Amino acid sequence: MPLSDRDRAILAFEAEWRRHGGAKEEAIRAEFDMPPARYYQLLGRLIDTADALAHDPLLVRRLRRLRDARAVERAARTGAR
Repeated sequence: MPLSDRDRAILAFEAEWRRHGGAKEEAIRAEFDMPPARYYQLLGRLIDTADALAHDPLLVRRLRRLRDARAVERAARTGAR
């Protein structure tokens, strides 16, 4: 399934959100009119798609690496208790 306009907008936002200034959560609410938790759910699903990878491979690979690193950190914290 090809990327929707919202999917492309989410990827574009991830690529450039630091340029917007301010807190990312506030920018998400303003840009997408949704809670940050929902945005991150959509982003997580989106970066696992082949279409997103084809659309912006560098960004998607970077986001996957960040997600995987956070998962490893969480696992290490919970395992250390």
